Amino acid sequence: MPAAAGAHIYRNASVEIDEVEYANQLTTARLVPDQPVQTMRTLDPTGTLQDVDTATWMFEISGLQINIAGGLAKALRDADGGELEIILQPKVGSAQATATFTVRALMPAFGGEQGNWLSSELSLPVVGQPVFGVSA
Repeated sequence: MPAAAGAHIYRNASVEIDEVEYANQLTTARLVPDQPVQTMRTLDPTGTLQDVDTATWMFEISGLQINIAGGLAKALRDADGGELEIILQPKVGSAQATATFTVRALMPAFGGEQGNWLSSELSLPVVGQPVFGVSA
């Protein structure tokens, strides 16, 4: 059976933060929406009302904790709560899906457990809404 059109394994992605590529430092990079739905059920069995609110987004990342020049952990600390511009492209190439958005930089972990890679996981709040598009 052929694979569904557009399906692919998540690898060879691009994660550009303030025009610097960090895909080689990350193991996870994804936009996650939180979109509340309010439901009102009335006494009439057919009287259900629903309202879908605007999504708020988080940018979840995890990967290596590189604390020197060129490292994402250092860049996040240097940004110190400021805004960073992100372009997320799950599959590198032309005519591929992209998301462009702004996040608030949060402080990453510093240090770790003996014998293990220094790593970090963060959920960065997205400012406003992502703009979805296609790569050139």
